[in-house]
Amino acid sequence: MPDIIDMINFSVVIAGITVSILGLVLVFRAQYMDKQVKRLLLCIFAILIAYTLSDLTSQISLVFLGRDFRILSKAAVFFESFFSSLLMPLLTVLLLTLCGEGFRGKLFYGVSVLWTAYATLLAITQFTTIIYYIDSDNVYHRGPYYPMLLAPSVLLMICNMIGLYRRRSVLTPKERRAFRLYLIIPLISMFIQMFSYGILLIVLGSSVSAFTMFLFLLDDQSDKAVAQAIEIGEQQLRIRTLQMRPHFIYNTMSNIYYLCELDPMKAQRVVGDFTTYLRNNFSAVVKQGLIPFKDELEHTKAFLAVVKARYENQLYVEYDTPVTTFRVPPLTLEPIVENAVKHGIDPELSPLYIWIHTRPSNKGTEIIVENTGVELTLKENEYINKNVDGEPHIGLQNVSDRLKALCNGSLTICPRSGGGTIVTLLIPIE
Repeated sequence: MPDIIDMINFSVVIAGITVSILGLVLVFRAQYMDKQVKRLLLCIFAILIAYTLSDLTSQISLVFLGRDFRILSKAAVFFESFFSSLLMPLLTVLLLTLCGEGFRGKLFYGVSVLWTAYATLLAITQFTTIIYYIDSDNVYHRGPYYPMLLAPSVLLMICNMIGLYRRRSVLTPKERRAFRLYLIIPLISMFIQMFSYGILLIVLGSSVSAFTMFLFLLDDQSDKAVAQAIEIGEQQLRIRTLQMRPHFIYNTMSNIYYLCELDPMKAQRVVGDFTTYLRNNFSAVVKQGLIPFKDELEHTKAFLAVVKARYENQLYVEYDTPVTTFRVPPLTLEPIVENAVKHGIDPELSPLYIWIHTRPSNKGTEIIVENTGVELTLKENEYINKNVDGEPHIGLQNVSDRLKALCNGSLTICPRSGGGTIVTLLIPIE
């Protein structure tokens, strides 16, 4: 028959299950969380549910069922131990994700080794009695070397604590607080449970600490979402200001004026291209979200056609864009090409060549812009944009920021073999 401790443990486990399910539902419904962070939190709460349900099954089997259910008890205790061990490696992955690190380095490899050691000990335990065992009467016993099974788990927590301390400057205060609580509460519970049977504090402690971590991370992610929305709004306002291009408009109209007499057909084509450019330009500044890449490509082609009418023998463009069925933030490709023209065309230098490619990749679609002009970095480009022609331009950093904010894309710049610059945009799969 169950005693008072058993009844308390049942209540603790049920509370842990309830908290874990509530956490899973809230994470699933959260709207302002990074997708990777959200997936990891969903995994954590799903494993917590599996852990607490395994614990509940073992409690029922050991307390209420007889010797015929020894196999059920053994399986439930095994899965309880296995699922609980996954929580610390997942925390490591979450920490590395928030810090923008890949799954490599001393912390990741150290945690992997410790978890492998734990899993090995747990597997060995199923065939010995030195750590724990369930006798023929379906009664659970701790063996003389029971603390050996918990040692890797404690070391996993310590590794995560050290990793958190070393990365404290990268994390926000709320993120640091979330990780500390998630580590400290189960660690205290584990030390208590290591040396006494008692109440199963670690079950409730794990669930409560994960739920608390989620609340702090949700609050932090909401703050970031609000700040990002404000930044996008400010960038949109800057773009609207930047798109008022009197210098470019004046030069184009002057060019059309002279072409009307020298080459009326060419003047007509330039007027058409210039009209397309202006229509796409004005449309881009009022659009929210993503637009079809075909629209951005049309905008870019119209701009280059207008420029080529003025610098006919100084500009050559080639397109290789077999992939066009994806979406991009407005004013993504055109500013990159405009920057290449602005920095690369010089009547005293060799002609400027520009190649525009699209290609699929494992992570999405890549847009590659190569040019034979000067080699630039993001920082140099931003400086030059403020000092050329006395007229503002959309810099590459602005494009990079909007890519990250609107579609989690990225922009990279590298030198081109033979001179010039290669700009690569990665548009993730939607």
